[in-house]
Amino acid sequence: MTATLSPSSTSAPPKRSPSWAVFGLANLAVVTAVTLATWYLLADPQTSPWNFYPLPFNAALFWAILFVVFMGFNCEFAGFDRLGQPTRGIAILGTTAVFAVAVTWLLANGLGRLFPDFAADRADGLGYFAGALFVLFGFGTWVMAVLNWKHWPWTTLGLRQPLVGLCEIAFIAVPTLALYLVLGLPSVSLSATDPLMSVDTVLGWFYSIVVSVILTGQTLDNWPWRIFGGERNPRAVALASTVGNVVLGTAIYFVMVPLVEILVGSVATAELGDAIHQFPAQLGVCWAFWMIFWANAFGNRPTRFGDGRNLLLRAALTFGLAVVTFLIYYRFAAEHVLHEPVVAGDLHGNALGFLDWLVLWTLLYVVGFQSFGLRRWAPSVAGS
Repeated sequence: MTATLSPSSTSAPPKRSPSWAVFGLANLAVVTAVTLATWYLLADPQTSPWNFYPLPFNAALFWAILFVVFMGFNCEFAGFDRLGQPTRGIAILGTTAVFAVAVTWLLANGLGRLFPDFAADRADGLGYFAGALFVLFGFGTWVMAVLNWKHWPWTTLGLRQPLVGLCEIAFIAVPTLALYLVLGLPSVSLSATDPLMSVDTVLGWFYSIVVSVILTGQTLDNWPWRIFGGERNPRAVALASTVGNVVLGTAIYFVMVPLVEILVGSVATAELGDAIHQFPAQLGVCWAFWMIFWANAFGNRPTRFGDGRNLLLRAALTFGLAVVTFLIYYRFAAEHVLHEPVVAGDLHGNALGFLDWLVLWTLLYVVGFQSFGLRRWAPSVAGS
């Protein structure tokens, strides 16, 4: 995010705006502080006055992120963009909270009365999880429609927002629901006897596809899919990105599995057993956070070099930060800062909870509130 600063009309020299790095770090400080404060209030197993951890907290969290995707990605904040700050941010925050809580409650206490898979009283909160698992597939499909497809075909039909976003949400819901019913729900259903994949594999594999969507669509400026047609042939780009993200995401999954085995260690890997196949999602969410944060708070630097070098540096930097974040979270923060229970060996917590909480507050503060309070001294020079 940048803001153009006008030179002063007085004889005094204009104030030098902070660098993009300082601006990004300031955003990181605000997002981290708000994330921790709300975590201690709503989710922390020791400090929160409620018993929301890990479910239904994680379920409401996932639905909240999906709603921000609907509003911000698909509909581009149509309607909200007429409001000034901080009114706009407050409106986005409020509607997101209402949507997330309402959907979580309705699925567990409404649909759950008819179908026990979604029941609120299901052991270990699996009823909440069964409903929220739909969001995993939505992260891939609806975000891909924006980042990789560039709203095709709705923009080529001459539609404008919010109709573009509403059509996108409605039509993409069909393949998303199909993926959920074929791959997702059977892995956690009480009645399924032979699901195509275990829930751990579903989480690890499909989240790797989500990582591919964000990596190619945002960090790499839709490379390599854009070379298949660009603006001249958006249909070819959409087709190439759909097939390509499945292939690349699958490759990421198979690379991530042995990598996370190294990162968590042999003892934890042995104790986790088949659950290790979920851990590409645990590392993946760390990478997703940094790719989203880097693009929105740090301006997706670097931008001053050639395309190849810019894209390579962005990918390498965000992935390196992801690995460091994964290690800090599982080796220290989950136990000593967030007070989460042990998972296996010396590992505590679930990165798909707290890191997604960071993602949500990144979207709410940096995008929804437009870094309110920091915008006035945002750097004016984009090149770096």
